[in-house]
Amino acid sequence: MRGLNLDHLRIFLDVIELGSFSAAAQKHGLTQPAVSLQIRQLERRYGLRLAERVGRRVAPTAAGADLLAHIRAIDAEVEQAERSMQAHSTQIVGRVRLGTGATACAYLLPRLLADLRRRFPALEIVASTGNTADVLRGIEANTLDIGLVTLPAPGRMFQTTPVLEDEFVAIFPEQGKWPVRVTPQALAELPLVLFEPGARTRELVDGWFETAGLRVRPVMELGSTEAMKEIVAAGLGCAILPGMAVPAGRGRHGVRVRPLAPRLSRTLAVVLRGDKPLHRGLGQLHAALLGLRGARR
Repeated sequence: MRGLNLDHLRIFLDVIELGSFSAAAQKHGLTQPAVSLQIRQLERRYGLRLAERVGRRVAPTAAGADLLAHIRAIDAEVEQAERSMQAHSTQIVGRVRLGTGATACAYLLPRLLADLRRRFPALEIVASTGNTADVLRGIEANTLDIGLVTLPAPGRMFQTTPVLEDEFVAIFPEQGKWPVRVTPQALAELPLVLFEPGARTRELVDGWFETAGLRVRPVMELGSTEAMKEIVAAGLGCAILPGMAVPAGRGRHGVRVRPLAPRLSRTLAVVLRGDKPLHRGLGQLHAALLGLRGARR
């Protein structure tokens, strides 16, 4: 493409389609010598004769006919590029990469993402799940555009906005006699199902017990809130989960939900690089996530 002039290609196409240099010159608002010069420059580039006069019309040589096929393809691609760029300037289009935790992805974001899809059908939001450290690494490496993570989210390069407080709850099998006041001491005596190590939520739960001077050994460590609820419903233990995983009034059959004493909560925050440009699509997702601000789950 170096040194290739798209105007020269288009003028060559018009010379052949209109059958004369003068007609092409008139179409482009040029003089006939200017059009002839551009065709000669194109021929010098390739070292080939591209056009010849046959009777009263200008016709392509064999090389010129071959070039015309490529020019028409190039012309179509350029037109497509123009439409694509116009869409970016007038519509919400593109691809945004969102990183978040599995619980938020399953219980908090579906309605928000569905609303964005309805409003901006050309906007593609690709969500991936991981713990806070995974998401922060992705944002730092620019393999993720934005994150919704559990605080803290250390790093001076990040722009962090707390948006939602999510209170933890204890869940128990429906059958059985369970403590009325769910303290660390009461839970430490029971078979516990906790999040697997490495998750920020597990660190918070461990800290809740450690503040009471306790270290617990769970009977199971899982990465799925749904699996934890199924294990508890089967009577194999009790668990501590983020409140959003067991919405009020929609508890799973076979599970009792009770608050913790003292209360334990986590704060979810929207995180992106401080130097990350907010293009139109990312700006819409960012605004939607900030719309969660102040909510309590």
